[in-house]
Amino acid sequence: MSVSGGGLRILCATDGSHGSATAEAYACGLAQSWGAALTVMSVLEFPPGMNPDYAVNRLYLDELMKEVTTKLTDLKARVAALGIPVQSYVASGIPSEEVLSLAQTQGVELIVVGTRGKTGLEHILLGSTAERIIRMAPCPVLTVPMVKQRADGNSSTEKPSTTPKRTLVPVDFSDCSLDACEYGALIAQRSNASMKLLHVLEPVSYGLDFTLPHMAQHEASKTAVTKRLSDLVSALGAVGIASDFLISGGLPADSILDAARSQSIDVIIMGTHGRRGLSHTLFGSIAEAVLRRSSCPVLTVRSSKVPSDHRRVLSGHSTPTNV
Repeated sequence: MSVSGGGLRILCATDGSHGSATAEAYACGLAQSWGAALTVMSVLEFPPGMNPDYAVNRLYLDELMKEVTTKLTDLKARVAALGIPVQSYVASGIPSEEVLSLAQTQGVELIVVGTRGKTGLEHILLGSTAERIIRMAPCPVLTVPMVKQRADGNSSTEKPSTTPKRTLVPVDFSDCSLDACEYGALIAQRSNASMKLLHVLEPVSYGLDFTLPHMAQHEASKTAVTKRLSDLVSALGAVGIASDFLISGGLPADSILDAARSQSIDVIIMGTHGRRGLSHTLFGSIAEAVLRRSSCPVLTVRSSKVPSDHRRVLSGHSTPTNV
């Protein structure tokens, strides 16, 4: 299987569950607004050590293949009806490994996955397929939480737009957060979206006598941060992207989630590690905390990969780590 050459490519990994349906809608919305081709894939989960020659295992796999193929065929038809170039792919094995392999082989620009599948791990990514994909993905990953259902079967909240119009980008001035900001600019240009930059100041520490000995330093840091955020907003405005910024205090994950709720954000765009040097792991990180609790989609950027034809907006805005 191969995606037709040229243009943008989005990979949507689905298991056919209700949770995946929301991710599928986002993948279609982005493909339409970006003019991208879409690959939809499902993986027959084949645990290591499972002998396919056993009759009971073969029956299980055959039934699973029928179910997956039917759902994927229906999805492909719905996507094609929207005028989106689409191809489907079925693999067997460990889901995260198969998704990553296809993403690498096809050179896709974005992977879209749901944060809740048949395993019922509602919003909990630790150890899940989505979390493993984020750790190792060769491109940004959009994780989409399932729209919760009420007892009467209707959505508990209004379904969000599947094309982002208001994005939130947390910035701590690390290279990774600036890469996320650059990718946010790319999203804004393609989707005609606005950007809200957020910087969370570290809490002011009290002295033993309950004074604030570092208040002057804190204010100086806030002034420097304001200047740098203003520079980023100016750079974004120079290429026609509507943006502004917020500065808040408190725990970073809480501040990010509070800002997303109060600003009616459609998508949070953030790096997977910052100045705390967490490398490519999410365990215990701000990114993981946001992914676990966010009610809106989160687009994580692990590397600075952007299309070769994208003119960088924020070049020259790297910031010293003491700010």
